[in-house]
Amino acid sequence: MAFAQPATFNEPWTDARVLAYLERQPPSGVNADYHVLYTAYKHMRPEDFARLLTAFKAQGRNVHALSPQGQSLKDEIAAHPRHAAAFIKLLEQA
Repeated sequence: MAFAQPATFNEPWTDARVLAYLERQPPSGVNADYHVLYTAYKHMRPEDFARLLTAFKAQGRNVHALSPQGQSLKDEIAAHPRHAAAFIKLLEQA
């Protein structure tokens, strides 16, 4: 029988774990910068996302990168104002 590890939410992330997201490779046809931001948004707490954005910008990456549908992350997550408000603010400050 396989052991299923319980999901852990809201735990602090190490710098190594946050920065590992910068190395994520996108699926074919997806902008690499958009993919990093979108994946980080889905998995990180706002305070971890802020740390990622600092390193992301230091690498000269594009916080306005577009999805295959032509939307920035900020535009796409605006439909989730309750969850996304902190992330939107961070993207606007970036």
